[in-house]
Amino acid sequence: MIRAAVASFGPAAIAVLSTAAELHGLAGLRRTDEIHVSMPGGAARPARPTQPGVMVHQLTIPPGHQTRADGIAVTTPLRTIADLILRERRYPAVCLLDSALNKGLVTEPDLSAVPGMIRGRRGAVAARGYLAEADGRAQSPLETRTRLRCVDGRVPPDVLQIQVRDDDGYLLGIGDLGWRAPRVIAEADGRAPHEIPEAVFADRRRQNRLVNAGWTILRFTWQDTLDPGYIPWVVRQALTSPARTYRS
Repeated sequence: MIRAAVASFGPAAIAVLSTAAELHGLAGLRRTDEIHVSMPGGAARPARPTQPGVMVHQLTIPPGHQTRADGIAVTTPLRTIADLILRERRYPAVCLLDSALNKGLVTEPDLSAVPGMIRGRRGAVAARGYLAEADGRAQSPLETRTRLRCVDGRVPPDVLQIQVRDDDGYLLGIGDLGWRAPRVIAEADGRAPHEIPEAVFADRRRQNRLVNAGWTILRFTWQDTLDPGYIPWVVRQALTSPARTYRS
């Protein structure tokens, strides 16, 4: 559908915004069926009616900000990010940035060019703040949202993708978010990775190893991230419990 929509507007058309993010495999945005296409100059206002489900934009996209994904003209990952973080709220914007870094589509040095790309555009001040919160260690939007809830609730994790080893150096498990001194780990439980029976069994064995090593394991779902206070409250209870305080 994207290929047909872009092709229907001729060789100057290019996929942009959330459509470009989809083509690059970036995660974190709400899925919609709307296709975003940019055309240069007056061509963005074609004489014929716009196709249903297609949003036509007039963006200035230099050749260096263009590439192809699966044969479709599209903005580069960096340009796609720059355009979207101006339009998105904080949580989806940071999720998008984390996804791009985690997938290796952009690097941290690449992101240093974004402030110059968005300078003077509406939303630039907020977008620069989103850039400062990006962390490519997050492996899913759920992990990003869980981290941001902790940050907002003043219980930020001190490490992501924490590796826990026994005295002999054997890897007991890796946790999504960790607080090392009180030995607390928070896991962001996405639906798909944990529905496969083998994954469920592996999760349980890993959790048993970590609990036996003295770690508290907290588990959060997407629904939990919708309540601003829930995740910070649960984490704070774990961090300040008598058992945790004594251990630290």
